[in-house]
Amino acid sequence: MIDLITGNEAAAWGARLAKVDYVPIYPITPQTEIVERLSEWAAKGLIPAKITKMESEHSMVTAAGAAALAGARVFTATSSQGLLYAFEMLYNVSGWRAPMVMVNVSRGLASPLTLLPDHNDVFAARDSGFLQFHAENCQEALDSVILAYKIAEDKRVMLPALVNLDGFYLSYTREEVDIPDDQSVSDFLGNYPVKPLSRENLPSMGITTLDPSVYSYFRYQVHLAQERAKSALKDANEEFKKTFGRSHEPVQGYMDEDADYVLIISDSFTTSARAAIKKLRDKGTSAGVIKLWVTRPFPSEELEKKLRGKKGVAVYDQDLSPGLGGVIYQEVAGALYGKEESPKLASFIGGLGGKPLTELEVEAMLKYLREGDVGQGPHLLFTDSDLKTVRFQMELALKGGGGVKSGRSRL
Repeated sequence: MIDLITGNEAAAWGARLAKVDYVPIYPITPQTEIVERLSEWAAKGLIPAKITKMESEHSMVTAAGAAALAGARVFTATSSQGLLYAFEMLYNVSGWRAPMVMVNVSRGLASPLTLLPDHNDVFAARDSGFLQFHAENCQEALDSVILAYKIAEDKRVMLPALVNLDGFYLSYTREEVDIPDDQSVSDFLGNYPVKPLSRENLPSMGITTLDPSVYSYFRYQVHLAQERAKSALKDANEEFKKTFGRSHEPVQGYMDEDADYVLIISDSFTTSARAAIKKLRDKGTSAGVIKLWVTRPFPSEELEKKLRGKKGVAVYDQDLSPGLGGVIYQEVAGALYGKEESPKLASFIGGLGGKPLTELEVEAMLKYLREGDVGQGPHLLFTDSDLKTVRFQMELALKGGGGVKSGRSRL
């Protein structure tokens, strides 16, 4: 069935098709539409899930993890400050080895307060033990939820999963989505693998320990499960392609195979990058795009293979680790460290608080990569127009009045 739906609705459809049993919820913009849609379907008897409104995101994730261990297939969703509110329980749930799925609709973190997206919320959780998937479009939002269940519930893995959507840019964007039939998804996922809670059926026995040797053992098991998730992901993707006719690779290229220079990016801004790169290719620039669909487990081997023979790589981070720089840049650099003939690597920070990625910025990144000193950085993508906007807002706050004049754009 083809339908015109938002990214939020697509995520909700992924949970519906997975026939989830339990959905603990707490509303937060711009995620609320997901749990509203699931609540509506439950009220109409269209899904069997029990919906429970909790008093906070902390309680929500606690309930989700406990229910997953009790034999229920669980789904929940949050955003931004809500994800941080639940942060303590992210580490608990992964340590419990509870294979639930949670959607995070990215939103920049306060302060200052914003409703628009960047990725500091989702990447703050990168070390929690959750698998991480990043959707570019509405179809990928739906598919990622289904694949997240398949991989999380694999006996080799048994870890919770997080699917990320960009707030507003994707959460409220309507696109045509191929919604598969219930039976096909049921056959693809199979039965939920955790039996009702008992000592014999716990996925992990390391709930509480005072011995550092035992603690070290169980924490490292989470790392090993992430490593095994690479094989589980490959198997799941092959089966998904046979069943639904679509494929989702951890590292996805666009015009990159014969390109001298590539831009690494993730999530919904990838679409803007593709359009900009297509125009640059038409002008004769040898450039391509590489999108990260999966960031945990980090696809180091696939990425290193994609980057072999490239002259230069620009990493576009829609996040900022103060005092260090872009998160993805550091991980790409780690993947390439020690490899022979590694390409030049440059770090760019953009998209903070939802600032759009422009064609001019893509062109400037590639030009800088070719001509600049890439050893310096990270480089903030900020134009004269951006600076004029800042000065106008300052003037407005202090004195009132004024206006924004368009200015010449440059890095």
